[in-house]
Amino acid sequence: MSMAAPASRWKIIVAFGLVYVFWGSTYLGIGIAVEHIPPGVMCAARFLTAGTVMLAYCALTGRRIRFSARQLNHLAAVGILLLMGGNLTLSYAELIVPTGLAALLIAVTPLWFLVLDSLLLGDHHISRRGKVGLAIGIAGVVVLIWPDLRHDNVLGHRELWWSLGLQLGSFSWAFGSVLSKKWQTAATDPFGAIAWQMTFAGMANLIFALLVEKPSNVTWTYRGVGAILYLVVCGSWIGYTAYIWLLQHVPTSKVSTYAYVNPVVAVFLGWLVLDERIDRFIVMGSAIIVASVVLVTSAKVSTRAAEVPAVEAGD
Repeated sequence: MSMAAPASRWKIIVAFGLVYVFWGSTYLGIGIAVEHIPPGVMCAARFLTAGTVMLAYCALTGRRIRFSARQLNHLAAVGILLLMGGNLTLSYAELIVPTGLAALLIAVTPLWFLVLDSLLLGDHHISRRGKVGLAIGIAGVVVLIWPDLRHDNVLGHRELWWSLGLQLGSFSWAFGSVLSKKWQTAATDPFGAIAWQMTFAGMANLIFALLVEKPSNVTWTYRGVGAILYLVVCGSWIGYTAYIWLLQHVPTSKVSTYAYVNPVVAVFLGWLVLDERIDRFIVMGSAIIVASVVLVTSAKVSTRAAEVPAVEAGD
């Protein structure tokens, strides 16, 4: 696999800070945006705007935006897995699930990273510590959704199913992230690639919205449009770009640490702005999940380098 040139320490620190802070706040932004705007329409508007503007910027500044058909297919696959499979699922879930709880449930994403890294990036052997972390993470999810498991009302059941659905969204996000790392090449400009990923995801979300939702009935409030603009600038242009850049310069397990920093920001903002609840199940579940993610990301993973499959070069 072609590796990106080593990055300076301060750039890595700044990129982590951007991902930690801005992505933690996007849960609140999504929750506000979908109050009156359907999730598919919101995601389409967000990613089409972010992607096309970024493509235009790359073209004007001389960055490469022309890629081979195979590379574009890869970018489309990664973008759809990340920004449709991951973000659209999250956006629908936040119609029912509080933003802070959604962020905590998604905190198990590093567990998927560990499994998919092992399967797709070589013959990796997960240590006992990593396996214990995986088991503890599952227990943490059960604690978080325990109140919904005991509910008899319809809302409780809907929240439960969407809480479980977020695990599929987390898998999609982790799968797209690992494929992004697997398919990266030195010849591919990261900013042009990100622009294409967002554009393809925006197109896929738009098709979904046209087929499933009713875009003509959307209520475009100032609050909703403002939330989308915030998601475009801080979530897509700044946060997502920093995330993809980190994937090219830092081990995946380290990049995935955003998953136990973002929920802290999201829970605080959800409580502060939307008056969301923070009960003992959220406190206990979040502590268990954070502990599991720390165990997983700090666990040693041995690799037999000779058996790592080769990754195709850029076309």
